[in-house]
Amino acid sequence: MYTLYDFLPSGNGYKIRLLLSQLDLPYRYVEKDILNGETQTEEFLKLNANGRIPLLQLENEECLAESNAILMYLAENTPFLPEDRLTKARVLQWLFFEQYSHEPNIAVVRFWTTHGGPTVAQKAQLDAKLAAGYSALSVMEKQLQKTDFLIGSSYTVADIALYAYTHVAHEGGFDLSEYPAVSSWLQRIKSQPKHTLITDEK
Repeated sequence: MYTLYDFLPSGNGYKIRLLLSQLDLPYRYVEKDILNGETQTEEFLKLNANGRIPLLQLENEECLAESNAILMYLAENTPFLPEDRLTKARVLQWLFFEQYSHEPNIAVVRFWTTHGGPTVAQKAQLDAKLAAGYSALSVMEKQLQKTDFLIGSSYTVADIALYAYTHVAHEGGFDLSEYPAVSSWLQRIKSQPKHTLITDEK
């Protein structure tokens, strides 16, 4: 059985929980409070030297870090990852987009807002983060005006990766009312079989 080390509010961890649920794969959940340094202990650093969650421990006790790498591993040979070479590359394209253009802005502002509010230093960055977050949403909007999911008509790990923080973007003050295609896409994902909430351990 898999073991998932995670922090429940984390969108990056939620990606993994959502895919595990939709693949109907059992796993053991271990909460690690990143706010109290639980990923910086000697014990945890032996599992992941980078000291971050999510971390998936495989049945052979090998460990895999980085949320989108874990998604790719779990989705291999399932409908969540296309077999076609080009289409698979397009999935990767969205996963890189999520980590470089989406998550550093939308997720970061949400974290600042929901954990005591932005500090003085963070407030100085806030306008730029919001602008970059809206820019990422605009890229998604343009695609989703043309297709039901990010990769055409198929629901894939590209959707899971970007859903994780987009569906809670309002917690960081992002207004999605100007992004109707994104909003409709969020509802389509919520209606997928075995959907689970970000607040659910399993």
